[in-house]
Amino acid sequence: MAAKTFEESMKELEAVAAKLESGDVTLDESLKLFETGIKLSKTCQKKLDEAEKKVKLLVADANGEMVKKDFEAEE
Repeated sequence: MAAKTFEESMKELEAVAAKLESGDVTLDESLKLFETGIKLSKTCQKKLDEAEKKVKLLVADANGEMVKKDFEAEE
């Protein structure tokens, strides 16, 4: 089976959160859902980190030429 997309993982994470927030699950179910949620959260963060590394910004150099520059996150 192919890896889930970011969007699929987020949708599943949202469903897990909704089930937990409903309060209609047992303690054991809640723990399993929480564990699943943590895994999905880490998967989503990893995909975001990978995407950030791929982002390139086009900027004009001193000659007005367009050049690629690595994306640098602002802190």
